[in-house]
Amino acid sequence: MKVLGISASPRGLKSQTARLVKTVLDGAESKGCDVEFIDLCGLNLEYCNACQVCYKTGKCPKKDDFQSIYNKVLSADGLVMGSPDYFRTVTAQMKTLIDRMADAVHCQLFNGKYTVNVATSGGARHDREVTRYLNGIMLNFGSYVTGSAGASVQLGPAAMEAAVKKAFRLGQKLVGDILARRVYPRQQRIHKETGEYFRQLVERNKAEWAHEHDFWTGRQ
Repeated sequence: MKVLGISASPRGLKSQTARLVKTVLDGAESKGCDVEFIDLCGLNLEYCNACQVCYKTGKCPKKDDFQSIYNKVLSADGLVMGSPDYFRTVTAQMKTLIDRMADAVHCQLFNGKYTVNVATSGGARHDREVTRYLNGIMLNFGSYVTGSAGASVQLGPAAMEAAVKKAFRLGQKLVGDILARRVYPRQQRIHKETGEYFRQLVERNKAEWAHEHDFWTGRQ
């Protein structure tokens, strides 16, 4: 069982976001899970240019660090996604990673995975907007969301310490969800509706999106 943590803070390991991601991983590790941390901003990621090659072949043609990250994401049982608040959303680096995983959302490749999302912010409560965004993205990709944690620097050191404690507990809960294959009924309904939407989208484009059509018709 593997949990992968991704921090999208340009401040690297000095960031409070990375601290939260690592704390979730610590919680997962305390339950016997294998964990890995990725500092996303230390890697080379080019922007998605909507070439649609991944829809046709399942592979991105860009020669950068994306494919190695993506392979780890797809092989993980659980994910921890973390970003600081950049104008009430994720950083450009996190958004770039999300954009590059378009094939995953079309094929609902996060189905069966579980996610914890974390964020930090300067403005009061803006971290909640970031985790709400990440929760929605992970749900749309097919993952269950175990929970989220965040803190605003504006609220003082106690807020961060509370977030750290919550993050550790969420890491432990994440492992429990993975082992139990927990079903969240409301999230399950979203998965069903989203999956049907993308199945129909791929069917309408089957002449062009051969890889994704093969996936949905069970030929892969």
